[in-house]
Amino acid sequence: MTTTPAKKGPPVFLDYDQAELDAAYNQRTYAPHSEHVRHRMSVNSDATRARIGAPKRVAYGPTEIEKLDIYATGKINAPVNIYIHGGAWRQGLAKGCGFAAELFVNAGAHFVVPDFTWVQDAPDSLRTMADQVRRAIAWVHANAASFGGDPDRLYLSGHSSGAHLAAVALTTDWQRDFGLPADILKGGLCCSGMYDLQPVRLSARSSYVRFDDAMVESLSPIRHIDAINVPLVVAYGTLETPEFQRHAKTFAEAVRRAGKPVELLVGEGYNHYEIRETLGNPYGLLGRAVLQQMKPGQ
Repeated sequence: MTTTPAKKGPPVFLDYDQAELDAAYNQRTYAPHSEHVRHRMSVNSDATRARIGAPKRVAYGPTEIEKLDIYATGKINAPVNIYIHGGAWRQGLAKGCGFAAELFVNAGAHFVVPDFTWVQDAPDSLRTMADQVRRAIAWVHANAASFGGDPDRLYLSGHSSGAHLAAVALTTDWQRDFGLPADILKGGLCCSGMYDLQPVRLSARSSYVRFDDAMVESLSPIRHIDAINVPLVVAYGTLETPEFQRHAKTFAEAVRRAGKPVELLVGEGYNHYEIRETLGNPYGLLGRAVLQQMKPGQ
């Protein structure tokens, strides 16, 4: 019996028809075991807290969700890594990121994970989320000394939609918008993110994100590369969707062409969810990269 291939529709973006583009922004299409990986990270986050203790929970803003987890190392004036979690902008919590805390704490760095509103609950869609992430970073800069952190050694990392929000923060004019030093951040690691919102707007994600022209322009980091003033690491896995791979390659190349320091890391054999786990391993792709960038103990 011969199966007739599905008829391809008109192109929506590049060579993708609508069904293909929607699939290219749905990681579960390419990683059907994603829930197993999510469960494993949740279990490992609980196990990490059992070993090193619960984080200090502190408010950085006025709403209930605007709190962050601080996993403090025993060293004083230590560098701080602020991690922005993913979840397609519509799920995920700081507590699910505890699996990576032990790497930082044992290496002599603080690990801070903010919570922020999910897009379906955000008054101003992604703009609300970007504002919360920026304010969380500003809070850490102002209060780092209170938990033994060095405000002059703040580093930012993020995964998936968290990598998008991290890249937005890395392209923020901190002097203009917050009255803070332009180099408030000293380095960035963006893994498996989206850096141009226009093709995302054309996908099924527009069913729950209220995109508009101004948002696409202001919150597409690839359009504001001139504002990047820190060394940047961009990473992706070879088993991620083709669009997420393209975003990483295109963004890193644009940063390189602008004369900014950037390293592109390729996780051979990792899908979107598995590559995130390497952040908790000092010998893993992301763990090794972030420790080399931060140089804790120096």
